[in-house]
Amino acid sequence: MATKTAPINMRVEPSVRNIIDAAATVLKVDRTVFIQQAALAHAKEVLASQRDFLLNDTAFAAFEEAMDQPANADAGMSDLLNRKAPWE
Repeated sequence: MATKTAPINMRVEPSVRNIIDAAATVLKVDRTVFIQQAALAHAKEVLASQRDFLLNDTAFAAFEEAMDQPANADAGMSDLLNRKAPWE
């Protein structure tokens, strides 16, 4: 069964469209594919920046200690962990 597509419409200045078209031509793809790939890559970066984080040694030790504690059953957390990622 084929997956339906959803339209996304936008207006841009001709100069912006020309730059997008030039870049798409370099990659030998059409404008739609170029915009989809660029938007998807950026969306993944934004979502990862909200999910991935760095800790110094002290903070990481505290994080590991907290992670070693038994988890409490929580309906909201269960729902969150069972959701599909937005990019899947």
